[in-house]
Amino acid sequence: QIIEISISVKIMLRDWVAIESDSSNVQKRPELHRMMETVAQKLQLMGGTVQLVDIGEQELPDGQTLELPKVVTAQFGNDSSKHTVCIYGHVDVQPAKLEDGWATDPYNLTEINGNLYGRGASDNKAPVLAWIHAVEAYQALSMDLPVNVKFVIEGMEETGSNGLDAMIMAQRDTFFSEVDYIIISDCGWLSRRPALTYGTRGNCYFFAEVEGPKQDLHSGVYGGTVIEPMTDLIGILDTLISPSGKILIPGIREAVAPLSDEEWKMYQDIQFDMDNYKNKIGVNQLMYSNKVDLLAHMWRYPTVSIHGIEGAFSDPGTKTVIPAKVTAKFSIRQVPDMDPAMVKKQVKYMKNYLHSVFAKRKSPNKLKVTMVIGAKPWLADTHHPLYEAGKVAIKRVFNMDPDLIREGGTIPIARTFQDVTGKSIIMMPIGGFDDGLHSQNEKMSRYNYIEGTKLFIAYLNEVSQIKRTSV
Repeated sequence: QIIEISISVKIMLRDWVAIESDSSNVQKRPELHRMMETVAQKLQLMGGTVQLVDIGEQELPDGQTLELPKVVTAQFGNDSSKHTVCIYGHVDVQPAKLEDGWATDPYNLTEINGNLYGRGASDNKAPVLAWIHAVEAYQALSMDLPVNVKFVIEGMEETGSNGLDAMIMAQRDTFFSEVDYIIISDCGWLSRRPALTYGTRGNCYFFAEVEGPKQDLHSGVYGGTVIEPMTDLIGILDTLISPSGKILIPGIREAVAPLSDEEWKMYQDIQFDMDNYKNKIGVNQLMYSNKVDLLAHMWRYPTVSIHGIEGAFSDPGTKTVIPAKVTAKFSIRQVPDMDPAMVKKQVKYMKNYLHSVFAKRKSPNKLKVTMVIGAKPWLADTHHPLYEAGKVAIKRVFNMDPDLIREGGTIPIARTFQDVTGKSIIMMPIGGFDDGLHSQNEKMSRYNYIEGTKLFIAYLNEVSQIKRTSV
């Protein structure tokens, strides 16, 4: 039975949003600890078996160490005849200030026209709470949970999930040993139609540093006498990607499987309005003019993005300086079906490519290439019983079939769970396509929050009916 969710649901979200759990700001670390304790207390009050798992310390750039927020684990039910699902979520948030352009106080949940505005409302506090409310719904009706439910809730996702991989590895044969399926709801719909997510791209993030003179130089005095590091850096960046978006690094695109007929049909059926997409991001032209090509390049082809240059003059005004050292920051979004051997050798491959390009310039400057992030892509089988159960639950709650979508971004924890535990994973979002994750005026609609909670309630029931022989 699916029940209506009371107004107390919104009150609890308001209390959680009010905690400024910004994991990137070390000054707010006490708030982050308070957030984790609040989660643990909530789950304890519900009767769960709860632990606050110590995952160690974080080393800061100045050499100091800071205690990482503990990971909350909880368990409801221990019936060996039932499936066990593990729900992952996070309760840390991106930075937010009213002066950044928010229409309301980002840490005071505010309802406007059916939307609940606040930092972390959609990413990821409301989805975590929706799963908690799903368990509460069964309890309120004095009904046994149809499956055993475990929670893993962390507080460092927005800054790289420090310590979580080691914690998962350490508890592989204990907390995760009896888990059958893992559910992640840290993503969103593509349109107004509900969605199930079955793939994410990976991310290799690089620094390319070019160093020349021992100090910054006056361009009037030294311009024309030295080979400038900035000129070298711009030159090698220009060899990464063409103006039309084609990756120029040999071997990258060639490693990707071509779009199959089944995929083409799947993409063709997805609800997606290209004009709305253009209006949303404020452009009048996209790289591709049809839906299938655009979605394919958003999800299942690799991309190269240049993010910035450190060491260059970027303040307002004018400064006639030749920077002595500049560092470019760029990334390659990898896709699940790229050759694993090539992905594994990405660092060496990129270093060799850039150094070969740099050598052709015959520059006396020095080039150093490092990779600072190496998150793997993830892909699931949409015909797996987990996804079939998801389709049934969505049809029951929303009276429509879901879109089957991928994420263009990276959710590293999915691949970690897959590699370490070997369990089957599904991503089941309830966030809206226009929630503004990481942006000003982030929100979760009241509709998505309540109907999403109903979806989770229904899904637990559908998962309970999966035959063990199908696992």
